[in-house]
Amino acid sequence: MVVLQNLLMCMVCFYSLYYIAVSLCIGLFRVHEINSLMAPFDYTTQPSWQSPKYMVEVVSTEVTYVLGGLVFAWIVEEWVWDYAITVTLLHVALTVVVMSDFPSNEHWWIALGSGLVMMIFGGQLLAYKLFRNNFVYPAELQNF
Repeated sequence: MVVLQNLLMCMVCFYSLYYIAVSLCIGLFRVHEINSLMAPFDYTTQPSWQSPKYMVEVVSTEVTYVLGGLVFAWIVEEWVWDYAITVTLLHVALTVVVMSDFPSNEHWWIALGSGLVMMIFGGQLLAYKLFRNNFVYPAELQNF
């Protein structure tokens, strides 16, 4: 029950961060032709560093994953990697449902994968710094 509760909190935080990041990026990049409700799921934008719409999507994705790792560390303490992977898989599933197609653009997968790596390493590092006294190490289990 605790795992499902933590997963729900992580999902809510993930999408809250995503929509906050998208809103801020829309304002910063002054993009008006983007549907902010669909932005987390839209993988159809053609990759171009000159495209403000593409920049909004990439920057908001990366910012969400970096901040999400830090928030996940606060919520679940030491299992950040597990929740990060699960939330990402659920995000992919929701993307397929919302867009009615499987994402085949490699730029979307690269942004998602790099964000996931940053989320895991950033979140695990913060979790270790904050909760290292709570961690159980395999050597300690032998004397248990």
